[in-house]
Amino acid sequence: MNNNFFCKNNFINIYENPSYISKISSQILYGEKFKILSKNKNWLKIKTAFDGYIGYIKKINYTDKHMPTHKIFKIKTSVFKKPISKKIFQTNFFLPFASKISIIQENKKFIEYEKNKWIKKKDIKKINHVEKNYLKILKLFLNTKYTWGGKSYNGIDCSAIVQLFYYYNKKFYPRDTKDQIKYSKNIIRKKFKKGDMIFWKGHVAICINSTQLIHAYGPEKKVLIMPINHTIKRIEKTANLIIKKISNILN
Repeated sequence: MNNNFFCKNNFINIYENPSYISKISSQILYGEKFKILSKNKNWLKIKTAFDGYIGYIKKINYTDKHMPTHKIFKIKTSVFKKPISKKIFQTNFFLPFASKISIIQENKKFIEYEKNKWIKKKDIKKINHVEKNYLKILKLFLNTKYTWGGKSYNGIDCSAIVQLFYYYNKKFYPRDTKDQIKYSKNIIRKKFKKGDMIFWKGHVAICINSTQLIHAYGPEKKVLIMPINHTIKRIEKTANLIIKKISNILN
C-alpha cells in the first residue's frame, strides 16, 4: 500500500503530541511529502520525507497523487478564484515560500494549480530551479515575526530560515538547531565571512558579510539584521551562551 502523501493545506502545524495544548515543533508546507505512521480519530502521526521529522498533525487535506512541476519563490503568493488580479477575486488564502505545485492550466499572467485556485506566474519557478544565492532566500523573511516551530510567512524560527534554503534546493538539512550543529562542518577562523553560520545552544544566525548577520531572533520577535559582535555579546549577557560552532551555509 502506498504510504506517500502530500499536504494540500497552505501549511499546517506539527505538534509534539496529539493535542492543541502540546508544543508546536515544526510545520509542513503545501506539496510537502510525508508518511503516516499511525492514525486516531482526529490526529495523524507523521514522518516528513525531506528530513524524517516525526510529530502529530490534525487531520488535513492531503493526497497520494502529486507531481509538482513548480515551486513558490516569494514569501507568500496570493491565491485568486479567477485569473484576474482584482481584489474581488482574491481569496484570503496564500501559499508560502517553497510550496510545491503542479500546473493545471495557465494564461499570460496566471497559473491554476487547483480548481479555481490561481496564482501569479511571476511568483513561481520550475521545480528543478536552484537558488545558490542564499541571501535572496533569507532576506525574503526580513521582519517576519519570530514563531517557535514556524517555517512560513506566518512566523518562522531561527533553524527553519536556514533549513528552507536547503529545502528549496532539494538538499537535506536537519530541522532543529541541535541536529544542525552536529551535521554542519566545523570551521576555525578569527574573522567571520559571508555565509558563515554561527551556532549557539538552541540558536543559529547567518553572516551576510564580515560585520552583520541575519537571524530569526526571539528577543526581538522577528527576523532582522544585526551587527555580529553586538549579537555575540548580547546573547552571552542575556542568555549566558557562547558560540558552540562556526560553519558555512555553502559547505
